[in-house]
Amino acid sequence: MAARSRPVSVVTGGAGFLGSHLVDRLLAEGHRVIAIDNLITGTTGNIGHLAGEENFRFIKHNVSNFIFLPKEKLDYVFHFASPASPIDYLELPIPTLKVGALGTHNTLGLAKDKEASFILASTSEVYGDPLEHPQKEDYWGNVNPIGPRGVYDEAKRFAEAITMAYHRYHRLDTKIVRIFNTYGPRMRLRDGRVVPAFIGQALSGEPLTVFGDGSQTRSFCYVSDLIDGIFKLAMSSFHEPVNLGNPREMTIKQFAEEIIRITGTKSTIEYKPLPVDDPKVRQPDISRAKEVLGWEPRVGFEKGIKATIDYFRDSLKS
Repeated sequence: MAARSRPVSVVTGGAGFLGSHLVDRLLAEGHRVIAIDNLITGTTGNIGHLAGEENFRFIKHNVSNFIFLPKEKLDYVFHFASPASPIDYLELPIPTLKVGALGTHNTLGLAKDKEASFILASTSEVYGDPLEHPQKEDYWGNVNPIGPRGVYDEAKRFAEAITMAYHRYHRLDTKIVRIFNTYGPRMRLRDGRVVPAFIGQALSGEPLTVFGDGSQTRSFCYVSDLIDGIFKLAMSSFHEPVNLGNPREMTIKQFAEEIIRITGTKSTIEYKPLPVDDPKVRQPDISRAKEVLGWEPRVGFEKGIKATIDYFRDSLKS
């Protein structure tokens, strides 16, 4: 494909877990990609395999500050920059709020200036500790705005609000993806999320830490499925939020038992107090994604979790 005919995409958070997988997918689809990341939680190791790739460029920059790309023609701006795990946003509350507010404003401004489509990575956390189950896109959520998790929840809720304002007022082509629990290679081992936490503990022979009694539920989607849904949404003409995730729900205790079984570890389960505002249930209703995008997850849990365990096993060796 000639350089001039290639779509050009910016991916903020492009050195992160999801961002780096999105970069790979866009390159595979024939895009030229500019990844922007300040490496506060991302790592160049996630994009190291792209060194020398002529259609890829990396810029180290904090998108909460003005983004300067004066000579670039852009077709898509994917805003995926943000601390995204409880450990990260509890340690980095103000940067989390800034990237959700200032970062979203800056990337929307970039998309408006370049007449590009804008795709916001939102989250199931906009639903808070939901009173509706499973969660549909028209549910407004149950969020504690001043709790410790509020910095992430409200940053994403504001990001959605300003995205829709730009769509309605400036007629910008915008998309919003609400991402539910996703797992796969390139997750950070100690990012505080349950998948790497349990796998890391199991591979090290440590007890698996379950908060509360383990009856709270989560739904786990493999990363390649999620990225496929994001790409389909970006190429669509749909502007309302879309849930992307795997509706297969399990309790945290069940998940811990599965990790113990699949890894063959001798680890036991250790129970600790439930964190403040930890959601009791989390399951996406993906009817909209099926109808609008023709999308649903295809990678089974056993296949996906084994690939993720293999990744962490290799990481621990190196």
